[in-house]
Amino acid sequence: MKDDSSTEYISGELAEQVNRAVEVLKSGGVVAYPTDTVYGLGADITNDKAVRKIYSIKDRPLGLPLPVLIAEASDVVSLTAERTAAAELLMDRFWPGALTIIFHRNPAFNSLVLGGSDRVGIRLPDSPLTRLMIGKLGRPVVGTSANLHDGKNTLTAQEVKEQLGDQVDFIIDAGPCSRSIESTVVDVTVDPPAILRRGIIPPEEIMEAIKRRG
Repeated sequence: MKDDSSTEYISGELAEQVNRAVEVLKSGGVVAYPTDTVYGLGADITNDKAVRKIYSIKDRPLGLPLPVLIAEASDVVSLTAERTAAAELLMDRFWPGALTIIFHRNPAFNSLVLGGSDRVGIRLPDSPLTRLMIGKLGRPVVGTSANLHDGKNTLTAQEVKEQLGDQVDFIIDAGPCSRSIESTVVDVTVDPPAILRRGIIPPEEIMEAIKRRG
């Protein structure tokens, strides 16, 4: 696991925004927030009504799963059925970071984010602000991009407002995201692991890491 970034610098007005976002999430609302990739759209994954609202805001079909963001790597335990050697390798090598890993879900975990699937996509973001928000909530959040389905990625709070309007209950404005590309997605439920989406982390780097470790 890479060295984790500190959240100590998050204070003042920004910390107040995080606290407000947590209140909204706890009340079943939807929040937009900056991540280490693009602006994300979040809800408490245990609140089906809130998750359904995200599908509606994005105009996204209910059958398409939504990714999940966690605050700590250990949070995968309650969400997943098993973690293969490849999964452990990728978590250790690329988390926190811009890699979404597809696992088999824990049979005890049920949520609309699954889209009816038996798999779940999880990411530990390399964003102290995002992890602080999730940690304060005490539960993982939806980690989909804050845009319309198949729409342009949003990199600022203003772009979120322009694309999604007043449908989002609260937007954390922490300035622009430094990147414009989403996370890479890798499926470790198959052998060998398969790249499902090209993103910031080159697929070649992922596959080379797996190959080197056998």
